[in-house]
Amino acid sequence: MSNTYQSKPRKSRKFEVVGGRELAVRLPLPLVEVWEELQAEVERLAGEAGLKILHGILEEEVRQRVGPPHRPDPGAEARRWGRQPGYVIFGGQKIPLARPRVRTRRGQEVELESYGKLQQDGRMQRAVAERVVCGLSTRKYQRAVNSVLSGYGIRKSSVSRHFVRGTAEQLRELCERRLENLNLVALLIDGIEFAGQTLIIALGVEENGAKHVLGLWQGATENATVSKALLEDLVARGLNPERRYLFVLDGSKALRAAVDKVFGERAEVQRCQLHKRRNVKDHLPEGCRADYDRQLRNAYAMTSYEDAKAALEKLFRQLERINPSAARSLEEGRDETLTLHRLGVGTLLRRSLATTNVIESCLSTVRYVARNVKRWQGGDHIARWTAAGLLEAEKKFRKVKGYRELKELAAKLNPHSTPQQQVA
Repeated sequence: MSNTYQSKPRKSRKFEVVGGRELAVRLPLPLVEVWEELQAEVERLAGEAGLKILHGILEEEVRQRVGPPHRPDPGAEARRWGRQPGYVIFGGQKIPLARPRVRTRRGQEVELESYGKLQQDGRMQRAVAERVVCGLSTRKYQRAVNSVLSGYGIRKSSVSRHFVRGTAEQLRELCERRLENLNLVALLIDGIEFAGQTLIIALGVEENGAKHVLGLWQGATENATVSKALLEDLVARGLNPERRYLFVLDGSKALRAAVDKVFGERAEVQRCQLHKRRNVKDHLPEGCRADYDRQLRNAYAMTSYEDAKAALEKLFRQLERINPSAARSLEEGRDETLTLHRLGVGTLLRRSLATTNVIESCLSTVRYVARNVKRWQGGDHIARWTAAGLLEAEKKFRKVKGYRELKELAAKLNPHSTPQQQVA
């Protein structure tokens, strides 16, 4: 028969003595509290273990070149030559590490291939770019980065250099994307302005509803030359100019002229209905804006092309009597605001592609990413930040609403093309 002797009851019991012939102490440890105390130490040990592995990688290359430390290969052309302070990229920052040195018998330094790779893996640039894009400023980077190892290279100047290199790589990748494997149905084009510079951006919608940033082009204004250069660049990277696409534009004459020059009559252009409503409303007195905007919105909400066109014509005649300028604004490009109606596109997809909201949402992310920039500089400064914002927005892309209707729209645009020709 075993007897159990317990300490005096307390709210938090640290231990209890149990046993019969042999007494034993059982410690009911609070594991969560223990882990909270040991977590920092475990992380530090894990970081040191990672550095041990990096040391082993360097030592293995030295061993292959000159042999074991105490038994060098007599036929080797090089020999060990002590150590020298250095660094590697580990955990997204520079970590000091004593690197082994190797010299030839003539005294020439031998570069270790593995050491160069451990310094240039690009992870630090990616880590810096990711954090800065998410809103962390270069001034506060060092305070915000909490590492289990003693690192360096995270001061403002170093962070800035790493961000420049990281975003330059992102810009290069974005501008060199191949497009021949994308089964695109619609292209949305719009511009964004920073410090007097305008960047024209193209976004594509595939037949399966997926969205992709296609490219960007920088210029002084949103003119036809810059827009044409962007479209020609897309063609050079694989966009098939013989296919018909739906182009969704905000009403810019420069963008419209560029589409005509590159794609000609093969382009189907959908003017943004939201921009048209705003333009007409801005011409009207304050008292009647809401009423006419409601009539214009109801006309665009109609399913039938004939009914929507008749409603716009009726509204045009009304506006002629009260404000000819508003009437002319409505008449300009009126038919192109009904392109999706004419093509018989379903209501859900028409809501997605009848405006430039899809690309406007993308550009709002770019503005949010660049909100901490106080002084814009020359060169590719604006383009790099824009590319970083576009790629950040792309991570959150979802399929467009009504994407199941895109296959039918693609068939209407290119009725005689085969699946192979659609992708080519």
